[in-house]
Amino acid sequence: MARPMTMAEKILAAHAHLDEVEPGQLIECDLDLVLSNDITSPIAIKNFKKIGVEKVFDPTKIALVPDHYVPNKDIKSAEQAKQVREFAREQGITHYYEVGCMGVEHALLPEQGVVGAGDLIIGADSHTCTYGALGAFSTGVGSTDAAVGYATGKAWFKVPETLLFKIDGELNPGVTGKDIILYIIGMIGVDGALYKAMEFAGSAIRGLSMDQRLSISNMAIEAGGKAGLIEVDDITRAYMDGRTERPYTEYHSDPDAKYAKVYEIKASDIPPTVAFPHLPSNTRPVAEARDVKIDQSVIGSCTNGRLEDMRQAAAVLKGRKVHPDVRCIVIPATQQVYKQCIVEGLMDIFLDANCAVSTPTCGPCLGGYMGILAAGERSISTSNRNFVGRMGDPTSEVYLSSRQAPFWAISVCRKNWTNGKGRFHSCISRVPRIVTGATSTPTSSSRPVTSTPPTPSGWQRTAWRIWTRTS
Repeated sequence: MARPMTMAEKILAAHAHLDEVEPGQLIECDLDLVLSNDITSPIAIKNFKKIGVEKVFDPTKIALVPDHYVPNKDIKSAEQAKQVREFAREQGITHYYEVGCMGVEHALLPEQGVVGAGDLIIGADSHTCTYGALGAFSTGVGSTDAAVGYATGKAWFKVPETLLFKIDGELNPGVTGKDIILYIIGMIGVDGALYKAMEFAGSAIRGLSMDQRLSISNMAIEAGGKAGLIEVDDITRAYMDGRTERPYTEYHSDPDAKYAKVYEIKASDIPPTVAFPHLPSNTRPVAEARDVKIDQSVIGSCTNGRLEDMRQAAAVLKGRKVHPDVRCIVIPATQQVYKQCIVEGLMDIFLDANCAVSTPTCGPCLGGYMGILAAGERSISTSNRNFVGRMGDPTSEVYLSSRQAPFWAISVCRKNWTNGKGRFHSCISRVPRIVTGATSTPTSSSRPVTSTPPTPSGWQRTAWRIWTRTS
C-alpha cells in the first residue's frame, strides 16, 4: 500500500509512473505541457536546436505565448517575436498565440482550457505556478529545461516537501485572494517556502472565486515556493467542465499525509494588505500604511488582470476621475477579458475616469514598456513583484496591492507650505492614505508592520501620520 501523500506528491508520482514518492527523491516525469514566452522562447529554441532533434515531442503539448514585449516594443523585441513565430510555424505548434489572440500567459492558458487538474506543467516563466489553483503541479524552469522539454516531453524533479496553509473563517470585507497571499508572504518571508510546494486549504479558500484562487497560486514563487496548489472542489469543476481540452484528473491529499509544516490562519486576521518596496514580504495592513505619494497606478498582470479584477476596479472608478497627478493604466489580461469589459460597460468607466487602457501585455510589470517609471517615481500595482528597479529606474518604487490600486489612483491629499515649512495631511476619508512630498524610507522587514510608521529623513513627527520638515 502506498504511503500517505500530499496532492503534489501524488501528481508527481503519477507522472513518474510510480506508486509513491517521498520528499527529496529524484524522479523523471512525463510532461503534459511545456510553456515559454517571447523572452524565454528564443533561448529555448536555440538550445533545442543544439540537442539535434528535428521535431518537438508533441506539438499539441507546447504553448508559445508572446506577451512580455508584444505588441512589439522595439526592433529587438520584434526579432524575438519573429523567432518564436517562425518556430511555431515550423513545428506546427498548436498553442501559439499571435497578437490579437494572445493574452498574459498565466491568465490565457487557464481561460482557454489548455491546463487543468492533475497536469504536470513546466514553463520558462517563474509564475507558471499559477495553474496550481486548478489542482495541477506547475512550476517555473529555465529556458534550457524548457528546450529539453520541447525535445523529450520529460523533466526531472526533486520531490518537494509541502507546506499546508489552512485559512478558516470569514474574510473581512474587501479582503481578496491577493491580500491572503501577501499576508502569507509577509508572515513567512520571500524564502519561507524555498523549494517547497505550498498547499492552500480551509473554508476561506473554498469560498473564493477561481480568479482569486489563481491570484494566490500565482504568487507562491514570491515565497520561494516550487508550486502553489489548491484542491479541486465544485468551484474548480464548474470552471473546468466544458473548458479543458482534455479530461482532467483530481488528486487530493490524504488525511494523514505528512507536511513539513502546517500554518493555521484565522481569515478574520487578514487585513487589506499592501507590500511596500522592495520585497513582496514587506507587507503592511492598508490601515497602517504610511502616507506615500504615487505617480502611477497599474491594474492588470498575470496576478490581477482577470475579469473580476476589472469589475472591482470599475466599481471604484465609476463616476470618479483619476487624480491629475496620477497615471492610471488598465491592462485586461486577455482578449476575452478585454471584450467582456466592453460588453459590461467597464471600458466606458475606465475611459471616463481618464485611465489609459492597453491591449493585453505584461509590459510594465517587468519594466518592459507601457508604464515605465522615471527616477524617483512611485507606482501602486496589482502585479506581483516590487524589487529594486522592477518597473523602471532603480530609484523608483513599486507598491503591491489588489483592489487598493484604483482607490490610490483617485486619491488626493493636501500639501500646505509656509515659509518653506510644511505639514502633510491625510487623504480623503475611507480611501488609503497617499500623501505628497515626503521621501520614502523603505524597510526590509518581512513581517506586517503594526507599530507607527517610520519617520522619513529630514522630517519630525508632530502627530500620527503628520510630519514637519526639519531640514
